[in-house]
Amino acid sequence: MTGVLDGLNVAILVEQGFEQVELEGPRRALDEAGARTKIVSPRSGKVRGWKHTEWGDEVEVDVTLDHANEAQFDALMLPGGVMNPDKLRMNPEAVAFVRSFADAGKPIAAICHAPWLLVEANLVRGRRVTSWPSLMTDVNNAGGSWVDEPMVRDGAIVTSRKPDDIPEFNRGMIELFRQKHSRAA
Repeated sequence: MTGVLDGLNVAILVEQGFEQVELEGPRRALDEAGARTKIVSPRSGKVRGWKHTEWGDEVEVDVTLDHANEAQFDALMLPGGVMNPDKLRMNPEAVAFVRSFADAGKPIAAICHAPWLLVEANLVRGRRVTSWPSLMTDVNNAGGSWVDEPMVRDGAIVTSRKPDDIPEFNRGMIELFRQKHSRAA
């Protein structure tokens, strides 16, 4: 898949407590496909990941949320973890940032608990969505149709359930981003 995303700028929105493997695996796949990834966060400096049951590694923030806007990017990737999307969905600026990608017709990929942000941004109504199973009621109550599948693509949104699904998530995300990028070019 080398080079299929050359020139594509991808925002990765995170807060403290992102699931480390859900950032690292998809980011590596995007970078290997030629995308330029940037960590966007409400925090400056570094944010710390969560590794299964304990704190993980820190990653450097490239752009603080107050200095980021959708026009700088071609696509958005949202890692999960419980803490990360829970904090972000309580941040109106983060929710508006997510919503701005959908409003601009730009692709979004969200894994595990990250679809909470899609719910908060009112992006699941009428869509098929997957996520960590505990979000099923939230997705359904927001007008979406929750399904138990490793990866689901509905329009310009790809969702996935959990770390075990990262290979399928990566394939779906890269294909969606490639198709949207090809049309934009």
